[in-house]
Amino acid sequence: MTQTLAINGVMLHYRLEGPSHLPLLVFSNSLGTDLRVWEPLLPLLANHFRFLRYDKRGHGLSACPPAPYHIDDHINDLIGLLDALQLDQVALCGLSVGGIIAQGVASRRPELVKQLILCDTAHKIGPAQGWDDRINSIRGQGIEVIADAVMERWFAAEFRRQQPVELALWRNMLVRTPMEGYIGTCAAIRDADLTDSSARLTQPTLCLVGDQDGATPPELVRSTAELIPNSRFAIIDNAGHLPCVEQPAALAALITDFIGQRTAPPNRFDLGMAVRRSVLGHAHVDRANANKSVFDEPFQTFITEGAWGSVWSRPGLSKRDRSLLTIALMASLGHEEELAMHIRATRNTGASKAEVQETLLHLAVYAGVPASNTAFRIAKEVYNELENQEEQ
Repeated sequence: MTQTLAINGVMLHYRLEGPSHLPLLVFSNSLGTDLRVWEPLLPLLANHFRFLRYDKRGHGLSACPPAPYHIDDHINDLIGLLDALQLDQVALCGLSVGGIIAQGVASRRPELVKQLILCDTAHKIGPAQGWDDRINSIRGQGIEVIADAVMERWFAAEFRRQQPVELALWRNMLVRTPMEGYIGTCAAIRDADLTDSSARLTQPTLCLVGDQDGATPPELVRSTAELIPNSRFAIIDNAGHLPCVEQPAALAALITDFIGQRTAPPNRFDLGMAVRRSVLGHAHVDRANANKSVFDEPFQTFITEGAWGSVWSRPGLSKRDRSLLTIALMASLGHEEELAMHIRATRNTGASKAEVQETLLHLAVYAGVPASNTAFRIAKEVYNELENQEEQ
């Protein structure tokens, strides 16, 4: 599903993915790439995080205002996106100019950023003359004129030699970036100097760089790590400017280790209670807790930890998928009270009335017509109840 928001008068394309109970990892992309640059990394982190990716202005599917841009435009766009989605205390991972943006967001709105991961970036990437030369070349001849040189900075020699097809795909991403978006962001990088503000950052920070990065060499990234208090520095072997593409496993391990050391995992009961509330709603869970006695407390704890904290909290299926599976099972087993409860819960899980209808029709084939008939009756009663509540 395409997700867009108008932020600061610019339409931004984004993707918010993963179970809502997992900690959120926000990504900001490099110059000349879109949110797909993180895709090799995501499967390696999916058991640990929920993800927010977006195309910055002038890139990907987001709108492309006329150049030039200022780095504050990009910083304010990401702040606006986080505010619009009501997100804070996130782990923010920025690549190249995305790392500059991340530093700016962490400095300006520290309550939004809990941890900072800076990949192949710096507090200042210069000199200005180099950016002016690049802007002038592209204005005259298009992005194609710099593409081969950029590939040499983006990727290690071994990758370029052994992965020609994949290299061609990333080259296509670069040259198909809107010219105004590319040179506008070049101007933003040219004029950005976050030396003073980054020296005052308070978030735990991990600075990473590919050992063969030709755009932001290791010593430049190291200088940023030395500037930022409470920071760590690591070099990723056999990688250029985009370690998320070349060495996603190494990058994933560094990210999970860094965030894991600073984020105590929730205990199974607390995790289960959070997921249970997100599915069944606060009112239902509050009633269940109020009715709990010494006699059934061990059972309630078992359900919270085992069902909600161990199974419903797993990332392999969405809440919507688990909701429909549970409805089918409760109907086939004749658990009418539980069936009604889980149909009510579709308001929170995102399973639509049409999808429930198809599930109960499928049930008639594999669990029998009587079970399906009873389930349809209960579903109709619940939906009538919910619709009457909406009208009141």
